[in-house]
Amino acid sequence: MVLMPNNPTKEQVFEQEFYPLANDLYNFAYRLTLNSADAEDLVQEAFMKAFRFIDSYQVGTNPKAWLFRILKNAFINKYRKDKSRPEELPEKLPEGKANDLSEEMFNSLMGDEVTMAINSLSVEFRTVILLCDIERFTYEEISKIIEKPIGTVRSRLFRARNALKEKLRTYAESRGYKDQRK
Repeated sequence: MVLMPNNPTKEQVFEQEFYPLANDLYNFAYRLTLNSADAEDLVQEAFMKAFRFIDSYQVGTNPKAWLFRILKNAFINKYRKDKSRPEELPEKLPEGKANDLSEEMFNSLMGDEVTMAINSLSVEFRTVILLCDIERFTYEEISKIIEKPIGTVRSRLFRARNALKEKLRTYAESRGYKDQRK
């Protein structure tokens, strides 16, 4: 790892801290948009905004959380502009299979049923599940990324996990898992 100089240029910050996170940003964007072209556009927009507002970034802090917040805000702004209400955001995978490497990797890690269950969640629930359980951000980091109190993060995560549990109950039972509550 190359050490960052005391007063790095914008280009050095991007080269050493931001660009290595491009794949993580794309994967998160893809899980939000469910479309590779939209995900690429969102990542590009996030990098452009990061460059524009680089003076507000503190070198040595968490660049991933900072970029994810920018990307999440760009996602919300795009769909607020495109749609009259946030509830109308796409909540299901489009028909057909995409030839996208990130989708194949995500599906192979979790299986089609789990992937479809996550993708069927509302954007708010899908976002916290992805940030916590896939990207491994802490509650505090998620709170900063989605700009909500930690209590809201915990509540959404609890509700999202319960929704997933219900969506996957039949699948789990078909695989031999028993409901421990009975």
